[in-house]
Amino acid sequence: TQIIISKILITIWRYPLIGQIKFQRRNHFRERGLNTFSLRPHCGEAGLVSHLVTGYLTSESIAHGLVLRKVPVLQYLFYLSQIGIAMSPLSNNSLFISYHRNPLPEFHMKGLNVSLSTDDPLQFHFTKATLMEEYSIAAQVWKLSSCDMCELARNSVKVHWLGPNYNEEGVLGNDVSRTNVPDIRVSFRHETLVDELCSLFRTLNIQRKDSNVDDDDGVII
Repeated sequence: TQIIISKILITIWRYPLIGQIKFQRRNHFRERGLNTFSLRPHCGEAGLVSHLVTGYLTSESIAHGLVLRKVPVLQYLFYLSQIGIAMSPLSNNSLFISYHRNPLPEFHMKGLNVSLSTDDPLQFHFTKATLMEEYSIAAQVWKLSSCDMCELARNSVKVHWLGPNYNEEGVLGNDVSRTNVPDIRVSFRHETLVDELCSLFRTLNIQRKDSNVDDDDGVII
């Protein structure tokens, strides 16, 4: 009971706390030449679904996200928002869920913004190259292609050295010579996401028209 109460309290306090740090103090940090705050918590490894909800509302990315496999609606929201999910299958295999049941390959296939990471490497790894261990085992067990592997890596290191346009959406942000991810894969991911968002907006507009709601701010596709 105490564990459940503590998790509920974390959920209740996270949103106002992050709102204060992240939004109200952002300009103050910028004025002083400091980095702005990014939240990337352990979230959804186990426990309450509400932890994932607050993670969705407040985080740039999360670590683990195993509980998402049980909540399709949240899974869909994480996909639409492309919130990063750094997953650690070897750690999860020892603590929560067997390697073959880990949802990472399913999330990757659906287009969620997943990447591989390590967690407690001194406990769960046998080599010094712990992240390489994660990649090599994932490739063998889940039979990931070289394109899959490069896409997972690109998701985790999407920074300036991937090319000057790294922050652009779709093919414009993909430098094949640096990411080794084919443009056709990047294009497929981007077009699928855009189509899904357009479908949602169309449905919203249809519902508004059917209910005769006059909303000048409505999104029209």
